[in-house]
Amino acid sequence: MIIEAPAKLNLSLRVLRRRKDGFHDIESVMVALPGLCDRIEIGAAEADGFECDTPGVPVDDSNLVLKALRIFREATGRADRLRIRLEKVIPHGAGLGGGSSDAASMLRALDDHFETGLGTGRLAELAASIGSDIPFFIGPPVARVAGRGERLETGPELPPLPVVLLKPAFGVSTPEAYGRWGDAPALAGVDYEPQGFAWGELVNDLERPVFSKYVFLAEMKEWLRARPEVAGALMSGSGSTMFAVLREPGSAEALIGAARAELDPTLWAWSGEAAASRAAEG
Repeated sequence: MIIEAPAKLNLSLRVLRRRKDGFHDIESVMVALPGLCDRIEIGAAEADGFECDTPGVPVDDSNLVLKALRIFREATGRADRLRIRLEKVIPHGAGLGGGSSDAASMLRALDDHFETGLGTGRLAELAASIGSDIPFFIGPPVARVAGRGERLETGPELPPLPVVLLKPAFGVSTPEAYGRWGDAPALAGVDYEPQGFAWGELVNDLERPVFSKYVFLAEMKEWLRARPEVAGALMSGSGSTMFAVLREPGSAEALIGAARAELDPTLWAWSGEAAASRAAEG
């Protein structure tokens, strides 16, 4: 099997409260990026094996792909030995859900291949037991997400959104971002207010805690918002990816070139389309 595991963007992320279990209740609109995917290759083997092409990604039992495999075996009783190779395309520590998508895609692929009939509901339950963002990747490409990330509803109708993603060399720790959420100050000159569109809004409550430590991300956001080709800009998830919604798809290459020239020549960049909702597509 060869599986493609797509990235996601948080078009909105509201943090409501800290829960007694240490997680936070959130409300978010998430959208998949079908053109930006990790690649997982799975084959039969005499003994389990796992490798990843990207240094720094754990290859022990802490990796979410292996957690998904373990949960699947516990739920189904399957004990097939597998050789797994993970090719990372989605940056690590980027707020794009790469690890979560890898785990969810692994669950779905194993259920399909072995015909274990778990179904979407049971797969989502298993996904939630591994991590907060993972259930999103079991469902539709646009969803409203609540609770700690395990409650999903059909998302708003979205047109295809042309986007540019920019990420500096550093990543951001998700636990640290949430840990600083309650008392993070606002930076002068940075606009944190919702950016309204016909389909909804761009807003992220984690920008304050992340920007207060990583000021360069705040500078990136304000630089993007000042560009004439950009309709809106936001940090995705807990960062460190900043993304821009473009007025016209054809302006992506010029925007990336300008960002590398004026902000940081080492920026990782990607351009493409966020998934339209099925209703909008129809």
